Amino acid sequence: MFGSHLALASSAMGDSLEERKLYGGAIIINLPANLIDASDLRQIPDAQEVFLDPNSDINYIFEVLDRVEPTDPEEAAKFHFDSIAQDSSAESYEVQTVYVSEQQGSSADTPAPILLTGTQKVAKFNRTDLDDVFVLLALFRLTGKPHDIVFVLNVPATATTTNINLDVTKQAFSAMANSLKIVDFGLFA
Repeated sequence: MFGSHLALASSAMGDSLEERKLYGGAIIINLPANLIDASDLRQIPDAQEVFLDPNSDINYIFEVLDRVEPTDPEEAAKFHFDSIAQDSSAESYEVQTVYVSEQQGSSADTPAPILLTGTQKVAKFNRTDLDDVFVLLALFRLTGKPHDIVFVLNVPATATTTNINLDVTKQAFSAMANSLKIVDFGLFA
């Protein structure tokens, strides 16, 4: 479905990263500089931050959610992935890898992310045909707070993303996830 022949499209992942403030500055993260804040285009729920790549169908979604029941970090990441697939009405979906990042969080107070890769077969952009979507998910389990932070990168296998090298994309996503820093825990009060 996603061939190894794919080459990195510099416009899809952005050549340079810049620090972005999420949730009014309560969280900061390094993201591609060329992303468009979707809230400038449409209404976005308060618990979400959504960014769009201007040159592809790739999107970046951040969500503050209630902490889910599984206590095992990998099972919690799978739970969130399954929820996203069900919310998207995916015809099928599969987890490929899931692991706790070897890097410590970007600060002592920010947990290391649990990283997951998977695929979904889902109709995107109001089409009836099903698309193959490569999904990268980073889950941050907050200690002592009843919340999870979920960061998702959706990479649909469409004409505008066929030049994406998924190995490079995974590395870039991991670097972005590991740069996430919680600055103000008042967000979770």
